[in-house]
Amino acid sequence: MNHLGDANLRTWTLRFMALLAADTHHQLAWLGGRELETKDVVEEAELLCRVSEGLAESGAFEPKDLRALRAVGRRLVGIDATSRIGPWANALATDPAWNDIRSLARHFLLTTLGDRRQPLPRPARPHTGDH
Repeated sequence: MNHLGDANLRTWTLRFMALLAADTHHQLAWLGGRELETKDVVEEAELLCRVSEGLAESGAFEPKDLRALRAVGRRLVGIDATSRIGPWANALATDPAWNDIRSLARHFLLTTLGDRRQPLPRPARPHTGDH
């Protein structure tokens, strides 16, 4: 990986973990009524957890950061296929796994940056169906 690519992936990982660490009402506000599938959130977070292994090798994350991120990844893997179906907004309200993930993501941010409150990623633009 290159340094610019590593920096961008590190930033995206931190922003996405900030989203996972946010209070539910902030997560719902971030969604802004958009339909984001739970499986897409889980898959993105799992991917970032895997990619971060390489980022740690290049020095973008410290080993202590990686331990906290691995805990997030393990909890995400524990979400069964049935719980991955449907809008994330619904899962946030009904699946207690997201409380665990929120806590683990907060720990990761606290360990990595010293503060769990970080900027959230920019919301995705709503799909208009136009190509």
